[in-house]
Amino acid sequence: MHYRMQGLNENSRLDSAPIPVIVAQTAWMPPQWALLQRHLFNNLNEAAVEFVKRYTNPDGTLIWRDNWPGMDGSDDPYEAFMNLALLYAIGGSEEVHKLAISMWETLTWQWTQYGQIHNEFDAYYDWMHHGEGYLYFYFLGLIDPGLPKNIQRAVKFARFYTGDDPEVPNYDKTLQLIRSPISGSKGPQFMLTEEDWCTHRGVLDDYLAPFEDIPDVDFASGKCPWSNDTVYTEIVRLMNERMAKGDVPLNLNATSLVANAYMYTGDEQFRQWVLDYYAAWEQRAERNGGIMPDNVGLSGEIGENFNGNWWGGYYGWRWPHGFMTIIEPLTNAAMNAVLMSGDIARLQPARDQLDRNWQLGKLENGKYLVPHKHFDSGWTDYRPADPKHSICLWTVSMAAEDLARVRRIEVEPHYRDIEVPSVSGRNPVTRKETKHFIGNTYPWFLFVQGLKPDYPEQILLANHRLLKQQLDKMRSTAGDPRQWQYGTFNTDDLSSIHFWQEFCPVYFESLVQLTLGAPMHISHGGLQHARVRYYDALLRRPGLPESVAALIEKLADDAATVTLVNLNLLEGRSLIIQGGSFGEHQFTEAVTLDDQQQELTRVSLDSKWLEIQLPPGTGIRLKLFMKRYSNKPTYYTPWYGEAEAGGIIHGRSL
Repeated sequence: MHYRMQGLNENSRLDSAPIPVIVAQTAWMPPQWALLQRHLFNNLNEAAVEFVKRYTNPDGTLIWRDNWPGMDGSDDPYEAFMNLALLYAIGGSEEVHKLAISMWETLTWQWTQYGQIHNEFDAYYDWMHHGEGYLYFYFLGLIDPGLPKNIQRAVKFARFYTGDDPEVPNYDKTLQLIRSPISGSKGPQFMLTEEDWCTHRGVLDDYLAPFEDIPDVDFASGKCPWSNDTVYTEIVRLMNERMAKGDVPLNLNATSLVANAYMYTGDEQFRQWVLDYYAAWEQRAERNGGIMPDNVGLSGEIGENFNGNWWGGYYGWRWPHGFMTIIEPLTNAAMNAVLMSGDIARLQPARDQLDRNWQLGKLENGKYLVPHKHFDSGWTDYRPADPKHSICLWTVSMAAEDLARVRRIEVEPHYRDIEVPSVSGRNPVTRKETKHFIGNTYPWFLFVQGLKPDYPEQILLANHRLLKQQLDKMRSTAGDPRQWQYGTFNTDDLSSIHFWQEFCPVYFESLVQLTLGAPMHISHGGLQHARVRYYDALLRRPGLPESVAALIEKLADDAATVTLVNLNLLEGRSLIIQGGSFGEHQFTEAVTLDDQQQELTRVSLDSKWLEIQLPPGTGIRLKLFMKRYSNKPTYYTPWYGEAEAGGIIHGRSL
């Protein structure tokens, strides 16, 4: 291996230290995973262009209805097109980049016209759906941190929730609570209308009732007839009376929005808000005997609107999903708190909830089941535990205790086969969550544990099958948007709001896992954390250079093993590896390894960036040692930093 320290050149900012360089010198025959990976990149680039063309007018707006009722809606098109931005961030084409930027703008405009978006942000909705939709916005930070409009939006959106925008009073700074489960750019919504919920009625007919005392509803049946006008009127009345005022754990997903603003600006108030709001929920769990309550009134009292009961709140322990909507936002907030503070101990509230849930479990027919819901009669809905949240915590901590939380769940027999679900959501056979076609977190975990060595080829082949499946669906008559308007399909079918997600071909769990060394984001509002990310050093853009494949093979507390291959036999490539999605990790050493993982050479480093030069047809395997969570997280790149960042535009004071 050839190594040299690079001086101040085109890959070094004036406000940063020189970037060290390692030059690969060994010719490689391209591994099968590398060929599959680059082939998938190429197909996804083309599929992305076809997808946008299929569903948009010449100005980029979606070919769809001329009106859309209710408060629901904008999250769904954002979700359908958000992976354009993430694909570019890991190595997609420049055309994908342009589409990612333009589709965000046009979707925001279109749903403003429909009435769901106000001042560029959802007027009001819950943080299950805000969390889903604003993944797109977070991904934009990974691809273009210097766009003035998005910097301005990031600050504005965060201020909707920090209590610093007097026109949007979502947050009580004194009590450290978000004042309603339904909030947005129009502030907290304490009174909802029947029109607000109209798009959900048919779907929620098959869900559990939100309350146990709705007249003429058999709660024990597990279903509630929202389509019945009398029942529906009573549901909305009870929601306004009991659920609409006060804070819920679901609101912890707002920590991603505020952390996003911090990584654009470095403004300390945003970092502190994430830590303070998360700590407020930690204290509420402590006051409740260690169990996270699902409702806090405007006075700050647990159970204020539920006769003192800590269960029964909006998206809480009873309705509609139970434990999932407690642990998901808590996991997101815990990971964000570590990112903001560098303190792994911040994971403890999420760990405690996983442990408490496990302690409440029971053995039934040889299987250990944990409760997922709490009714007035007590704990219920016992099912196998999901390892996903423990895996997310483990990727942050690399701690033995989090590894034990994963391993205590007997899941390997159910996760042995790589899954290609037919729909995005929950697989009806396995019952596994596959939102955004994310279904293989556990097999990836086995791979980086050294227990599933064939996983890279398996997941890449599965991703190819998924892409083919989605292209076939998109190109079918059912996937023709003009049929939705003028053909045999029911134009009043409100489920059409989800069609773009179901017909979208741009899904790539495999690329995120293998190149970034992390599971995909939690789909209801998590940032895309990663062990490393990449930049094209020659084109000065995010993502892997064309013809370069990357594989994170192993993870340790202080290291990651990465293989890089340049498949191009005619041209060299140069890439920059960054420690973490947001530069939060600092490289300390680079060790080159041979095919038997034996050390060849070792070089000392002290940088969050490392340039790797790959001459034609070469490859390199590196064990990169690092101090994790030792740097301030930021969207800044090797070429764009504080010195280049512009200020926020302020209007005139009259």
